[in-house]
Amino acid sequence: MRPAPTSPGRAKPPRPLRRLLAVCVAVAGLAALLTGGPVPDPVALRTAADTAANTATVFYYTKTKNWSATYLHYAPDGGSWTTVPGMAMDAACTDWVRKTVDLGTATGLQATFNNGSGTWDNNAGGNYALGTGTITVKDGVVAHSDPCADPGTGDGNRATVYYSTATTGWTTANIHYAPAGGAWTAVPGVGMEAACAGWWKKTLDIGTATSLKAAFNNGNGVWDNNNSADYTIPAGTATVEDRTVTTDAVDPCSAEEPDTEAPGAPTRVTATATGTSVVVTWDAASDNKGVVKYQVTRTGGTRGTIVSDVGATVFSDTGLDEKTAYTYTVKAVDAAGNTSPASAPATATTGERAPEPAPGTPLGTDPRKDPIYFVLTARFYDGDSANDRGGSQHVKSGNAADNDPMFRGDFKGLVDKLDYIKALGFSAVWITPVVLNRSDYDYHGYHGYDFYKVDPRLESAGASYQDLINAAHAKGMKIYQDVVYNHSSRWGAKGLFTPTVYGVRDSQWSWYYDEKSEGFEYDGLTVEPKSGKAYYNGDLWSTAEPAGNTCLNWGKPTGGRSAEGYTLYNCQWPSPTSGMFPKAYYHRCWIGNWEGEDSRSCWLHEDLADFDTESTPVQNYLIGAYDKYIDMGVDGFRVDTAVHIPRVTWNRRFLPAVQERVTQKFGADAARNFLVFGEVGAFVNDKWNRGSVNHSAQFYTWKERKEYSADDEAAALEQYTYEEQLGTGSQPTSTNAFLDGNAYHTPDHSRFSGMNIIDMRMHMNFGDAQNAYNNGKDSDDSVNDATYNVVYVDSHDYGPNKSSTRYSGGTDAWAENMALMWTFRGIPTLYYGSEIEFQKGRQIDCGPTCPLASTGRAYYGDHLTGSVTVSDFGKVDSASGVVATTLSQPLVKHLQRLNQIRRAVPALQAGQYSTDGISGAMAFKRRYTSGSTDSFALVTVTGGATYTGIPNGTYRDAVTGDVRTVTGGSLSVAAPGQGNLRVYVLNGPGKIGTDGPYLK
Repeated sequence: MRPAPTSPGRAKPPRPLRRLLAVCVAVAGLAALLTGGPVPDPVALRTAADTAANTATVFYYTKTKNWSATYLHYAPDGGSWTTVPGMAMDAACTDWVRKTVDLGTATGLQATFNNGSGTWDNNAGGNYALGTGTITVKDGVVAHSDPCADPGTGDGNRATVYYSTATTGWTTANIHYAPAGGAWTAVPGVGMEAACAGWWKKTLDIGTATSLKAAFNNGNGVWDNNNSADYTIPAGTATVEDRTVTTDAVDPCSAEEPDTEAPGAPTRVTATATGTSVVVTWDAASDNKGVVKYQVTRTGGTRGTIVSDVGATVFSDTGLDEKTAYTYTVKAVDAAGNTSPASAPATATTGERAPEPAPGTPLGTDPRKDPIYFVLTARFYDGDSANDRGGSQHVKSGNAADNDPMFRGDFKGLVDKLDYIKALGFSAVWITPVVLNRSDYDYHGYHGYDFYKVDPRLESAGASYQDLINAAHAKGMKIYQDVVYNHSSRWGAKGLFTPTVYGVRDSQWSWYYDEKSEGFEYDGLTVEPKSGKAYYNGDLWSTAEPAGNTCLNWGKPTGGRSAEGYTLYNCQWPSPTSGMFPKAYYHRCWIGNWEGEDSRSCWLHEDLADFDTESTPVQNYLIGAYDKYIDMGVDGFRVDTAVHIPRVTWNRRFLPAVQERVTQKFGADAARNFLVFGEVGAFVNDKWNRGSVNHSAQFYTWKERKEYSADDEAAALEQYTYEEQLGTGSQPTSTNAFLDGNAYHTPDHSRFSGMNIIDMRMHMNFGDAQNAYNNGKDSDDSVNDATYNVVYVDSHDYGPNKSSTRYSGGTDAWAENMALMWTFRGIPTLYYGSEIEFQKGRQIDCGPTCPLASTGRAYYGDHLTGSVTVSDFGKVDSASGVVATTLSQPLVKHLQRLNQIRRAVPALQAGQYSTDGISGAMAFKRRYTSGSTDSFALVTVTGGATYTGIPNGTYRDAVTGDVRTVTGGSLSVAAPGQGNLRVYVLNGPGKIGTDGPYLK
């Protein structure tokens, strides 16, 4: 949500006519291509703009406002605003008022509406941008049509079209059409009238034509154009439902009584202030047909009464006055426009306006300079035992016996041990998701419940998430936040949708389904006094079937038993096929083919409720949530399960939103260096994942190369089919990671999507370094820029070759893997504890059936007790206690020196590479040139190598200090041994650091 303007009619900067015409041409042309209409002539449009009367007749829909009078407060583009409250609008026809205004030479206007008594509709703070001609504003949607026109005034043929929105969830429908042989209407077409629940109607005069071509849209850019074929509709009465045209149809509303029943008033409205922002939440309202939106009314402060339309059950109000009480009421609105009574009011008082602290700004430097240390925050270091929580499986899992609650580590612990991570030489920390989670085993963060709230089990007084970010930045270290766009917990997403389940509180299930406690709200941390539990479920279950339930056989035994032998009931657990999740927000199927289209549109697991990411409310919910963390100054996002969302959705919605927000808050340089790296799970050794381009990691680094339907769901299917048919041989290629001979060249990022990737190819093949190296470079020509690949051996999910255990190849092999990662292209990344081979060979995750202490996600804090001080990355000034022993381990010493060398040689950070003219198993040359920096390095890992055709000059080895003078373009290096390497740098600094167990 954007903040409301400082006054109800604050104007936006005027737009030049030339820019407006260009936009008109582009929009009209795209619409014509989508719907089969003619592409507009820009010259004709310009001529029309020059000669058209500069007036606007504005129609405003009043049924959902219940105002006794309506005023239009406006400003012609480039002109002054009318005096508040504006011009009184005139009655037009049922539920509509209108006003015609003279715009002079302007070609549009900014507008807001009010009731003359201080209640405003200012488009949620954005004002309405309107053009000329006949314009309708209905519940926040702008269209171009006359809602009061008499369809029977002409002598021609007529077509009465009924359009069903039951499956799209649209709250407004427009028909964009062309009579056979005639011209198309202007985009978006003409507004249709609500006919009955789920149906919209329009009668059209089509002259002598006997049919028309048509497409439909919601007025906000979402289209149904019959999969790009448009609809052919004959004269007479026809219905269009689920892409099927029925001619000579019976009026679908004839047998249905008009919906005159208003929804119930929303309940449990709460308002919470943080600084000068207020978040309002409420429970979903009930209705006989279904609620389509809510109207939030705010009173208080200096800006009068503001009414905002909201699609979810959460409203974020920002930019408010300091130390001011604001009161909010909420009404529910159904598809027929019936409006509920106002809810009980909720009041919140704002505090002082928070300053914009410099520590809250991302560091904004090239992410390739920063090696990454990856931690599961809840398992790293316990700085505050007061926020430790075991959850419902604490005893069953065996964690209780180990005194090892799953939520153990926290931000305070991480802040306390940033110097340990810096001592290793890392300057970026990737942390698991921070949002409030909800499941029986949610310490890892991937079962998001409230995406707008940081999980209290991670925070402490003086150690909030913001404190962690600030503390890291103060040490020159970045924070990369793990984010999830694909799914929520199976308990839904607070503020978007949470399911009601059937809970029987008998002797079997009373331990799990708690008795409802009014006023208690789950936050993961607070223990509810009645049940004595923090994993409270009483707010989500009901023993009585709720109104509007769509889950079949509610509360009846399934015939099955739980693992404990308890009776299982229908609708007891959320699942995609039960009908418990509305298709407007969630997909409703299980994955059947992991390399098929359904892997992008179905549930991965019962605890991962799959968002319909092509749904506008879902997109808005997620974009709004992650904007919050961008604003806090995080330095990048690691994107979980990226492959399970269509690339076209990333490219259209989520990635641009990230770039726009970072640019808006921190500038273009910060946006360019905000690292987004996606987990595209391709667990095979192939360059292309079983031949499927849509499921291959490199595919996600590219922009789209053609236009698809405006509707995101249709576009996703079109893109999948289009790219699969083109196949692997027709995918784009890049030279961004490769030298041109010995020369560095400026990379071409014009086709970059905005998402980099975890290098799944190397990860899967790190059984040995040589295999990872060969596989990695084999894929680099199909990645937009492989120098940004995030490279690791193992993680919280898998080891090499999709092993379920942490890497156990031996210390020498670990040292060799590290030597390769820290010198080859990409960003080296280490999973916590691997610096001491922590939990090597242990099963990474076995769920709630075994104690965490026996897994690869064990608590690491026992190795970190004591103190450490550092003067620079990879350099320890002093250490005491157990952590001193940890820092003395051989791989730690190896890491420290690798990080020192990499920091001193720019070619190892951001350089392009080549193997031309080089003999050697893992040997390559790298160069990076920028401004006064020209860094050229020859690298060989483990084995010997010969380099030919290289520039003449003096080369110094960063490992041994050996000096070679090249006069004939050739240099040979003896094998340094496993885990060791040589880095000969042209005009380099010489030996960096001191000899260790491997680098010597």
